[in-house]
Amino acid sequence: QVQLVESGGGLVQAGGSLRLSCVAFGGIFRFYTMGWYRQAPGKQRELVGTITGDGSTYYADSVKGRFTISRDNAKSTVYLQMNSLKPEDTAVYYCNTVVQRQPSGAWGQGTRVTVSS
Repeated sequence: QVQLVESGGGLVQAGGSLRLSCVAFGGIFRFYTMGWYRQAPGKQRELVGTITGDGSTYYADSVKGRFTISRDNAKSTVYLQMNSLKPEDTAVYYCNTVVQRQPSGAWGQGTRVTVSS
């Protein structure tokens, strides 16, 4: 039922920053834990991090200290601030609702992030 629209990706040099946004339509947003995921070409989709309805966060070791997840419940939006980007961060980034530790909604189109060296 929840539809998700990601935006904010683009091409950036290594060491640069990007801020991704994900807007959720439908559902009671403040009740959901939200997750950011990414998928590089030829690789499995992986979890980047999560944020609970009250703002508690989790990050994968690969992005810890560089990425920050936040949310604005009034705007039904979750953000991914990405700093100190590396070429290995290149991927399509997706958001999703998280239920029982798994993504629970339909996947959107994602937003592409390309980091050049």
